[in-house]
Amino acid sequence: MMAGDRYQEREVIEAVARLAGRPAGQGEVGIGDDCAVLPPGRPGSSYLVTTDTLVEGVHFDLAWHPPRLLGRKAAAVNISDIAAMGGRCTYALLSLALPLRLDRAFVDALLAGFVERLTAFAARLVGGDTVASPAGLVLTVTLFGEADGPVLRSTARPGDRILVAGVPGRAAAGLELCRQGLAGLPQFAALVAAHLDPVPQVELGRALAASGLVHAMQDLSDGLATDLAHICRASGVAAVVARERLPSEADLEQAASRLGGDLLAWQLTGGEDFLLLCTAAPAGMANLRAIGREHGVALYDIGWLEQGQGVWLEEQGRRREISFQGYEHLR
Repeated sequence: MMAGDRYQEREVIEAVARLAGRPAGQGEVGIGDDCAVLPPGRPGSSYLVTTDTLVEGVHFDLAWHPPRLLGRKAAAVNISDIAAMGGRCTYALLSLALPLRLDRAFVDALLAGFVERLTAFAARLVGGDTVASPAGLVLTVTLFGEADGPVLRSTARPGDRILVAGVPGRAAAGLELCRQGLAGLPQFAALVAAHLDPVPQVELGRALAASGLVHAMQDLSDGLATDLAHICRASGVAAVVARERLPSEADLEQAASRLGGDLLAWQLTGGEDFLLLCTAAPAGMANLRAIGREHGVALYDIGWLEQGQGVWLEEQGRRREISFQGYEHLR
C-alpha cells in the first residue's frame, strides 16, 4: 500500500463500524462511544466495556515513566472511559507484550501499580495474557463496568453549554517538562503528575449522570479539539469554544513561559488530561457547578453548541475551525 493510501485513526474506526453493523439488541450501543454498552444485566442497568492499548515509544517513554506509575496510568485511561459514561468499574483484563530486557522488579512494580489503581475504583483484575515482545512494551487493558442509564456522545443538543471538569492542558505541560528533563522542578510537580499519574473522575461522572442534567459526556483523552468533535459528529451539532473562557492556572502559565510552550495548543490539542467534558442546558448550570464543588472539581463553561457541524474557536469576534486537531494515532 502506498503511503498516500494510509488511513487516519477515525477512518479506521469508521471502517470497523461499517463491518460490525448496527447494534442488534435494545439498549445496545456499539462502536463510536467511550464504551460499548451491552444489554442490561439487571433491570435499569447496562454493561459497559472499554479497551485501550499503550505502546512504548508512542504513549509512554520509560526514560521518565516509572513502572508503578505506568501501571496506574494504564488502568486510569480505561477507568476514565467508564467515568465518561457515568458508570462504575467492575472487572479488568490485562494483556502484556513484554520485552526480554525488562527485569522482574520492573514487571512487579508495573503490576502493583495497575492493581493499586483498579482497587481504588473497586475494580478487580480477573485475567489477561502475556507474550514476549521483540520490540517495546505493550499493555492492552479491557475494563468492564455498569451504568444506570449511561450518558452517550450522541445526545447533545443545540443551545447546550459546554463544560469541562478542570483545566485542560496540564498533562501536555507535564509531558513537555519530562521531555526537557525538568520533571524534578518542585513548582511543576502537579503538572508532571497530571501526565504520569492521572486520576479518573469516576464519582463525578456518576453524579453528573444521576443528575439528569447532562445531555452528552466523554473524557478528554486526545485533546479538547478532537474529543469535542466526536460529540459534535455523533450528535449532529456544531461547537463554539470561546478563547476567553478557557481556564488556566498559575503553574500552567509558568510552565509555558519556562518551556517556550504554546499554552493554547496544550489546552486544545494536548490530550491525556482525562477530565470529563459534557454538555447541558443553560438552566442546569448552577446545579452542575454545585455537583462539581461537592466532588472538589470546578466545572468551567467554555462555550456552546449550535446548529451546524465542526468545532470552532472564537476569539475577538472571529472563528476558526479546530475540529480533530488533537492527537491522531495514525498521523
